[in-house]
Amino acid sequence: MSKKAEISDLDTNELQLARPRATLVEIAADKLRELILLEKLPAGAHISERDLAAALGISRTPLTKALTILEQDGLVEYSVTRRPQVANPPIEEIEQNLVVMGALEALAGELACALITDAEIAHVVDCQRRMEDGAGTLPPLESFQLDMQMHEAIVQASRNAPLIDTHRKYNARLWRARFQSSQRRSGRDQTLAEHRAIVNALSRRDAKTTSDALRHHLASAVANIRNALLESGEASETE
Repeated sequence: MSKKAEISDLDTNELQLARPRATLVEIAADKLRELILLEKLPAGAHISERDLAAALGISRTPLTKALTILEQDGLVEYSVTRRPQVANPPIEEIEQNLVVMGALEALAGELACALITDAEIAHVVDCQRRMEDGAGTLPPLESFQLDMQMHEAIVQASRNAPLIDTHRKYNARLWRARFQSSQRRSGRDQTLAEHRAIVNALSRRDAKTTSDALRHHLASAVANIRNALLESGEASETE
């Protein structure tokens, strides 16, 4: 059965956007990403462009362009009649993308150890510490943003442009799945311990241990995301 997003229920005041000098299209794309993360636009839901544009207070032209960006990111897909809906990829596709993501982040961690600055390490440490201190109390979106900032900072420190670009594309596809994984209370202690291992190795500039820790972290995310999808009813035990 198809689903339709309840556009009238959207409250965009809760969205936290921090992109300086962004265009209207970029702002709309950021808002849509966060609405999808917060499941105001649930997986598989059909999107009414007219209603959503009205809810966001913009015209349909920038909204259509924003939806095109999210289609490229794998968060929105179109039917044969070009009707947009929130993407709902199968668990197998998510797991395969996570395997690639693990390899990318492992390589990034290895390269970063030779090139990362003290200031960049301090930023990674700060993200990890704020997640640790705010475990269970930070708003879900803020905690997730810190998580992604930590990972993205390590990838940026690799100074490898093709790697950074490829990681961005895969991370966009996995954005919603990683957010769901980050919200599982039962896996929170393990995730924080894995983050500590990554940060400790990176702080020592130990390339092999950092690489191994990142690969292990992404591997454990596969099971965590599958459990999150099972709990939300989006995956079945027989898949």
